[in-house]
Amino acid sequence: MASSKEYLDYVLDQLSLVNRISSRAMMGEYILYCNGKIFGGIYDDRFLIKPTKSALERIPDAQRELPYDGAKEMLLVEDLDDREFLRDLVTAVCEDLPAAKKRR
Repeated sequence: MASSKEYLDYVLDQLSLVNRISSRAMMGEYILYCNGKIFGGIYDDRFLIKPTKSALERIPDAQRELPYDGAKEMLLVEDLDDREFLRDLVTAVCEDLPAAKKRR
């Protein structure tokens, strides 16, 4: 099942406090970027993020789910109503990730 544009728009609206968020459609799903770094995505209308140290500290009981067959586990973000929490979570996760690689 592909993700809906409406769900993507909702998640992006909830992440509006985070600077430099962008998305890219990929095979019916959406990859999410912060400052050019991939930090998560929308898969089957689920908001999933990479399980970095900061993510695990902030949502230790989060369900681990596969975005698609053969992928690495990601954390399911269920509380989408608290924009300040989402800003803190996404900002911390992006700080954990290495710098984005430059394209040739």
